[in-house]
Amino acid sequence: MKMKETLNLGKTEFPMRGNLPVKEAERQDGWNQDSVYELRQKLNENKPSFILHDGPPYANGNIHMGHALNKITKDIIVRSKSMMGFRAPYVPGWDTHGLPIEQQLVKQGVDRKKMSKAAFRELCEKYALEQVNLQREDFKRLGVAAEWDNPYMTLQPEFEAEEVRMFGEMAEKGYIYKGKKPIYWSPSSESALAEAEIEYQDIKSPSMYITFDVVDGKDILDTDTKMIIWTTTPWTIPANYGVAVHPDYKYIQIDADGTKYVVAEERLSVLKEEFDWENVEVLKEFSGRDMEYMTVQHPLYDRTSLVILGYHVTLDSGTGLVHTAPGHGEDDFIAGQKYKLPVVSVLDEKGIMNEDAPGFEGIFYDKANPLVTDQLKENGHLLKLSFFTHSYPHDWRTKKPVVFRATAQWFASVEMFRDDILKEIDKVDFKNEWGKVRLYNMIKDRGDWVISRQRAWGVPLPIFYAEDGTPIITPETIEHVAQLFEEHGSNIWFKHDAKALLPEGFTSEHSPNGGFTKEEDIMDVWFDSGSSHRGVLGKRDNLTYPADLYMEGSDQYRGWFNSSIITSVATNGIAPYKQLMSQGFVLDDKGHKMSKSLGNIILPSKVIKQSGAEIVRLWTASADTSSDVAVSMDILKQVSETYRKIRNTFKFILANTTDFEPSKNAVAFDDLASADKYMLIKLNAFSKEVLNNYAEYDFLAIYKKVITFISNDLSAFYLDIAKDIVYIEAEDSFERRSMQTVLYQIVTTMAKLLTPILPHTTEEVWDYLKEPEEYIQLSEMPEVAHFDGEIKIVENWQAFMKMRSHVLKVLEDARDAKLIGKSFEAKVSLYVNDSDKALLDALNTDVRQQLIVSDLEILSVENAPEDATKFDDLAVKVEVASGEVCQRCRMIKTDVGENPELPTLCHRCATIVERNYPKAVTEGFEN
Repeated sequence: MKMKETLNLGKTEFPMRGNLPVKEAERQDGWNQDSVYELRQKLNENKPSFILHDGPPYANGNIHMGHALNKITKDIIVRSKSMMGFRAPYVPGWDTHGLPIEQQLVKQGVDRKKMSKAAFRELCEKYALEQVNLQREDFKRLGVAAEWDNPYMTLQPEFEAEEVRMFGEMAEKGYIYKGKKPIYWSPSSESALAEAEIEYQDIKSPSMYITFDVVDGKDILDTDTKMIIWTTTPWTIPANYGVAVHPDYKYIQIDADGTKYVVAEERLSVLKEEFDWENVEVLKEFSGRDMEYMTVQHPLYDRTSLVILGYHVTLDSGTGLVHTAPGHGEDDFIAGQKYKLPVVSVLDEKGIMNEDAPGFEGIFYDKANPLVTDQLKENGHLLKLSFFTHSYPHDWRTKKPVVFRATAQWFASVEMFRDDILKEIDKVDFKNEWGKVRLYNMIKDRGDWVISRQRAWGVPLPIFYAEDGTPIITPETIEHVAQLFEEHGSNIWFKHDAKALLPEGFTSEHSPNGGFTKEEDIMDVWFDSGSSHRGVLGKRDNLTYPADLYMEGSDQYRGWFNSSIITSVATNGIAPYKQLMSQGFVLDDKGHKMSKSLGNIILPSKVIKQSGAEIVRLWTASADTSSDVAVSMDILKQVSETYRKIRNTFKFILANTTDFEPSKNAVAFDDLASADKYMLIKLNAFSKEVLNNYAEYDFLAIYKKVITFISNDLSAFYLDIAKDIVYIEAEDSFERRSMQTVLYQIVTTMAKLLTPILPHTTEEVWDYLKEPEEYIQLSEMPEVAHFDGEIKIVENWQAFMKMRSHVLKVLEDARDAKLIGKSFEAKVSLYVNDSDKALLDALNTDVRQQLIVSDLEILSVENAPEDATKFDDLAVKVEVASGEVCQRCRMIKTDVGENPELPTLCHRCATIVERNYPKAVTEGFEN
């Protein structure tokens, strides 16, 4: 017979190459056919709940790596919770309203002005649903387990109805009001914007100093005096109705080169240099409070502007006197309210100057800047003009600058219940501590929320108007509209007039003739998604409110996290989430944002096609998402190498447990060989740490622990010594069954622990194990076991592992010196003290086998020769082993040929073969 027939060489059909792009898709089909997700929910139906509420991604275009990071992270959380004793359903969602969808249709050639609003909205809905289906398939291909056939979408009639009801409750509490205030306005979108829709980019702006002639100086200033203001927006000068000064600052009248000016005293030295004044004399000093109600001549028009007091005035820049246009600045508006200054906007919705800016009508505001400047120069009111680059707010979708523009808008109050929101934030468990500070400060400093948008595609504001313009928002009208939306969808609002949409027989003292109209604006999309706690968590039987966890990108502190807590506290008095967690943005390996122009975009679909979804999933686990996350093809290649190590480890163990039947062959802990006990204890410690990491959502720690466990505990130790046992010892020997008991525990435990991250691979592994569950996803996480005397066992083995590292170092040196090749060519003389000798005895193990050498001699350290390598109380000497190579175990032994019937085998191998393979004894081995 052949020599290899006497060896237990591991065999398994588990392939080294996973062929993931093909096999993953096949496996996912099997999961769908067998309803694995639903089976998991059934298993967990009576367990405690854990609800991760999905923040809706926007339904527009294929998913990118940021989407993949987000959804896979959620999947890892939900899968781990499901296997750790929780009922954890996952309902995915989509944000389906808003301007980007309108813009996409326009790009495709749709002319919205040639069709009714209702018809245009139908096209928007069709497009949104197409995008949802596109993204749903992308997410499913990543292996994300969810209620894909029953997601939530903000365009669903039942969702819209709950949003209307929530709006109604806020209105009933007095939180909804209409007002004319300056707000962020995007001329490029022709719509109001919320703070969350603003991003900042650098632009070049004019820096202008303009003079206003004093008309009434309240017996303090002469009429030949000029007040100097500074501005970067000359187009707002036509809207000027005031000059603001700080009540507590000191102001001075000066004579500068023959002209009288007023500036803040603290700014004088800077302004002297700015204007190259040579001769400056201070004529008078007075406080800002003394200047209240002075008037100055408008530099362009035949009207006066009022000097007012404002605490927003600073001395960081400018002159200490602030140009005030209440229709184009929030601080200006607030300060001007006390003085009843007119709130005039000189721009229309497209950013075109209107009739309130005589001389500049019909001109785009940015093009009006030089015209206003020229007029001021001609009038003698332009003191100095220069240009500078600074950060300026932009529309985050169109990337174009925004303006402050006073318009009549609907607002949701934040001020009325701000303290309640802040108290709720204090109760939330933030997984990113800095996130609490960020959200707290955003709410603390947030103004009232502009919730109306002048767009078509969204949930209509459910507001009627009487003949005299009085808004009608009653519980009766709100519930009626909600029921209409629930039955027909919100497009019914744009298909019928107000009378048809009101409750039957509705009357109002403000509309004696029954002449009702309706609001044409829609709700801010953040109001849509911010009501998901009501429309999803509060409506679905399998979910609970508040959610256990909201987890999104770090930009959502100003977005979904923000809008959700406002609406939740407004209507229910509590935060919609118990825990809050955020992730950084996905960047390239140089820290750049991914964009087509830079050519650095990596699509998940490309990675899946080349390497498989498991690589994207493992990359997700490897990412430190507490900050921005880098990804590149080189990074993914490194992740692929890690995956290969994991897969090869599984393959090795599966190959060497093929003949192991847990129910028949397993060895009890107390009877295990010493090294096997130690490894089983290490495995349990590893399991405990990984389970704790799952509980804390620390997947990077899991990734690192898995690599360390495979590299250090398995590859460099246990699996290295395993070959001398599972290959060489008799198939049913105690030594082999003892080690197989632990190897089988390792493979089942690792497979379960890695299932939330690598479900396709662990399901493949599961097919080769002898476990009762058909799918590993239907199993539970391993229970952490504790054993009698484990502390002492670990202490002894850790002490030995330190000795072992010294021996391995000397073996490596001998290899480098070409004294030996493989470690089996070596004899090691180990010189130890009495305590170490006692330790080795207590281990009750074959130390030679643990060191993977052919011969070992343990001697007293006192007798260590000079050429031995010394380590503290230990010395090691390596020599070439004496004897011949055993043809079966490949060790060099002096007892090879001791059995004349098996002349090429050592005593150990001859004994095994003689007992188990008599045919080899009688017939010999084939050459």
